[in-house]
Amino acid sequence: MDTKALYVTAVLIAAVSGGYYYYSGKGQKLDADSAQNMTYSAEGIHVVQTDENGNLHVRATVDHLEQDLKKDTSKLSNLNASMYENNQVNSTFYAKQAHGYEDNQKVVLTGEVKATKIGEQGQLVFLTDELTAYPKKRMLETEKQVTVTAPNASFISQGLNANLTTGEYEFSHIRGKYVPN
Repeated sequence: MDTKALYVTAVLIAAVSGGYYYYSGKGQKLDADSAQNMTYSAEGIHVVQTDENGNLHVRATVDHLEQDLKKDTSKLSNLNASMYENNQVNSTFYAKQAHGYEDNQKVVLTGEVKATKIGEQGQLVFLTDELTAYPKKRMLETEKQVTVTAPNASFISQGLNANLTTGEYEFSHIRGKYVPN
């Protein structure tokens, strides 16, 4: 999976949470004392983002979002996102739950996490139960099992560390098969 798709996933989660902050009243500078104990929630969130040229870049939906200002956390249910390039879907992301901590410095995706990269050769699919993202550091990690499926190969790894800045991926204890064309 290319680094751009993984980075955009982290940015998408941050954007959804940031949009929630803005529309929930935080952008209107609520009284600090009353905001300390506030928990916000929203249902049926739809996000559409375009690039600087006006072309479709991201489309996402979230069934439910909760934001706890006192604990500085957020929780999203059923995150479904598609990334676009040249007005065509080039990658998709799904997670049953997403939990953001410390103003989304750390975001944990859980429950049937699936990331798909669509390319000329076919689809590259990553499946795992949990994936932790650090959007500002552009890092991803998990110690959970990751199943990777490509058109001519598949393998299972017991963990993943990815540096999206350098494009380096580290898999642990790989078991797999490769069938060349």
